[in-house]
Amino acid sequence: MISKFERTVAWRYLRSKKAEGFVSVIAGFSFAGIMIGVATLIIVMSVMNGFRAELFDRILGLGGHMNAYSQVGALYDYKSLSNTIKSVKGVENVTPVIEGQTLLSYGSAASGVMVRGISQSDFASRDVLYNGIIKGEIENFRGFKIAIGSVLAKKLGLGIGDKITLTSPKLRSTPFGTVPTQRSFEIAMVFDVEMYEYNSGFVFMPLPAAQKFFQFKNGVSSLEIFLNEPENIDDIRQEIKLELNGRAGIYDWRDMNKSFFNALEVERNVMFLILSMIIIVAAFNIISSMIMLVKDKGHDIAIMRTMGASRGSMMRIFMLTGASIGFIGTLLGAALGISFALNIETVKAVIESMTGAVLWDAEIRFLSEIPAEIDWGEVASVIAMAFSLSIIATIYPAWRAAQLDPVEALRYE
Repeated sequence: MISKFERTVAWRYLRSKKAEGFVSVIAGFSFAGIMIGVATLIIVMSVMNGFRAELFDRILGLGGHMNAYSQVGALYDYKSLSNTIKSVKGVENVTPVIEGQTLLSYGSAASGVMVRGISQSDFASRDVLYNGIIKGEIENFRGFKIAIGSVLAKKLGLGIGDKITLTSPKLRSTPFGTVPTQRSFEIAMVFDVEMYEYNSGFVFMPLPAAQKFFQFKNGVSSLEIFLNEPENIDDIRQEIKLELNGRAGIYDWRDMNKSFFNALEVERNVMFLILSMIIIVAAFNIISSMIMLVKDKGHDIAIMRTMGASRGSMMRIFMLTGASIGFIGTLLGAALGISFALNIETVKAVIESMTGAVLWDAEIRFLSEIPAEIDWGEVASVIAMAFSLSIIATIYPAWRAAQLDPVEALRYE
């Protein structure tokens, strides 16, 4: 239990005086180091959490949790397979799709794109896609009318009603020989799913039109499976495999994006380790400032000891002094970090307007805005770590103060 006397002395030692100016400067740097370290760690981890969560939501919203595919060619009995998969507990929806690479040309401009054939009802059922429509109406997504991304539309100068030509690598026989498949399509919708890769390189086409264009007749290239219990993905995948009994192969989003998300996880762990070093360095500064304070206050310690203060009391005084620096710095750093993370888009806009620099390039980072998701458990861990390091840093200097011999300290006074 810390007494009022110990709190009073510790508070006096925290205040700056001319005689202890250098000690106060080091303590100030320690305080600033812990505050900046905690704030930086919270901000960076929040952005990385948000980045990961946004990618998860959009990738899973656009591509499903699992895919069923034919081992050879197309899936022609996909309706039967869909019903079989839907019977498995935990499966929310099954969407037949056709996917293939094509060349999109408009006038003298051309761009390689990924075409995905999907039914109008399935397009409307995907919140990421349906909420991303910025031009056109979902009712017009039929026949040979398609939807393109906002970046692609801007790059080629395309708008609603414009007609483009798609060229498929699949060949067809004509009286003039074998030539690639070409067809004209009309722009019915423009979408923005806030992922640069999809906005710039994807085209969505009605499923019947895709079957004709890619020569799939009544087949599809795969079935996208959406789960309402994604946390049980392994069990559901195993059950689907048993139900299909070899009629189709199964892979999930982890197989498709394994290396990418592993890289994100490694980066996240490394960033946490590196930024934690800022707090550790600040803790070493607390040790330095406290050792110098003990040396400077040797006369005061000796007087208090001769007046009856115990060794334990001396330890508590100096531990409280050092821990107060870490505690206040940690709380202010946490408040700064949380405020920054909650208003990161506003902060980004202000800095960009002041400097003229582009802080977040959507072409490089996939997402059009800086995402930030605060994990309160992680914030609590950062605060606990910083405060623990601050307390640990005070143990040795406080022990030195407690071991000081009053006779030696007063001998030359």
